[in-house]
Amino acid sequence: MKKVISTERLPIKMWLDDLEENAVAQAKNLANLPFAFKHIPIMPDSHMGYGMPIGSILATQGVVVPNAVGVDIGCGMCAQKTSLRDIGKSELKRVLAYARTLIPLGFNSHENMQEESLMPKNYKDLTIVNSGYNKAREQIGTLGGGNHFIEVQKGSDGYIWIMIHSGSRNLGYKVAKHYNDAAIKLNEKHYSIVTKNKQLAFLPLDTQLAKDYLAEMDYCIKFAYANRKLMMQRMMGALQKVKGNFKTDAIINKSHNFAAWENHFNANVLVHRKGATSAFEGELGMIPGSQGTKSYIVKGLGNKDSFNSCSHGAGRKLGRKQAQKTLDLAEEIRILDSQNIVHSIRNKTDLDEATNAYKDINIVMENQKDLAKIMVELKPLAVLKG
Repeated sequence: MKKVISTERLPIKMWLDDLEENAVAQAKNLANLPFAFKHIPIMPDSHMGYGMPIGSILATQGVVVPNAVGVDIGCGMCAQKTSLRDIGKSELKRVLAYARTLIPLGFNSHENMQEESLMPKNYKDLTIVNSGYNKAREQIGTLGGGNHFIEVQKGSDGYIWIMIHSGSRNLGYKVAKHYNDAAIKLNEKHYSIVTKNKQLAFLPLDTQLAKDYLAEMDYCIKFAYANRKLMMQRMMGALQKVKGNFKTDAIINKSHNFAAWENHFNANVLVHRKGATSAFEGELGMIPGSQGTKSYIVKGLGNKDSFNSCSHGAGRKLGRKQAQKTLDLAEEIRILDSQNIVHSIRNKTDLDEATNAYKDINIVMENQKDLAKIMVELKPLAVLKG
């Protein structure tokens, strides 16, 4: 931990030296919520989000805050180790070319609904999920856009890995929006001090709305994992087409937009993680950098002050539009080409995902040495982006 802000109702515990002014204001809003518990942890990759900083944790008593989970419910990462030890650049290009025929990228979906057996069960009693179920069957196994990626990596353990970052696509967005809108109306009706401008509307846990949200959130988390798992299977199929048969270890999967019941400081609380992952003692996870820097397989250290959490990545240094306006395209391409990475930077519009749009992953990892232990370093070899 780097510093503590003690001016608000609850302390704000920070694992970074500098946090933009707007994100600090959001953290203070969290710390002053009447239902917030103990303190507010801010991870080393944190930056301004919608309602609360990306890379922060909110533990609550008696309420759930849909916007503290976010619009991409269940967004997260998975990683899988192969028995392969090497792959050439020409082979990587063939793998990516074949993967593009199997995995729709960006806003694209499959032309047809995928097999129902791939979907999580028990959706019919979930109003919003049920209404979006068929569309979700077209979107399972698709990457989405923004900072979502599929990356082929070489591990410090000598093996080739694949890592995927994606979420619940349109399904999670629809659920998040419906229940956040409902929470806003409920709070306004009862003259809550949590006003609309704070973007932190809540649902009391004893209401049917809260029960419904938690059930639909849980489905979206399962769907997001099913989405990543299907992409991983198809990515492995693309790799196998080029390299032949190989073995794989079990998938490591971690969500970083979710709420879960946990016990902290002798109290059962609802822990909302928005752009943060759980890091219980001994728990495996992953922390990616940018497409030009290393990622990491980590093991949690169970730090109580972070509510057993760690960062979910490097964290943005520049907003998307800011990166597109200020970064030098030729320089960002040079950074990636100099490392022989098969990358996705082609135009100015791609600069929102350039290396220098993100914080220095080395500093981020140094700042959370008390949260997670590095097990494997992963060097990027090839990247697919939406």
